[in-house]
Amino acid sequence: MTEEGHKALDAELKRLKTVERPSIIAAIAEARSHGDLSENAEYHAAKERQSFIEGRIAELDDKMARAQVIDVRQLSGANVKFGATVKVVDEDTDKEDVYKIVGEDEADVKSGKISIGSPIARAMIGKESGDVVEVMTPAGVRSLEILSVAWI
Repeated sequence: MTEEGHKALDAELKRLKTVERPSIIAAIAEARSHGDLSENAEYHAAKERQSFIEGRIAELDDKMARAQVIDVRQLSGANVKFGATVKVVDEDTDKEDVYKIVGEDEADVKSGKISIGSPIARAMIGKESGDVVEVMTPAGVRSLEILSVAWI
């Protein structure tokens, strides 16, 4: 994953451990004080939320421990690979897009970050400026011409 993605996961993990976990513990204690737990919807909702938070913490701990952080600024080359920022043009619509190829946990299409496992990224891997790739999308086949490959 990129440094940016690693920092985002680390921030989420810290927030879950320092903010969410203590607040859910307080919510469970408050719900317990209301008496009969068998019919206490607040208690059951808080326990369910606690289960979700603990699961997410375990998932993030594992990802952080196994993560290989790559500094994209240290990469270079003309071929598209992980970390590349690729400018493309759709040959049918002449619409230009810029995609940064990142890890699965970092992907956010709205901000132009696509997962290395996405169909568009898989089609572009190993290609360079001037190459045309065809990508199968839900709307049909798209032909994208790679305009540039940058490392930012």
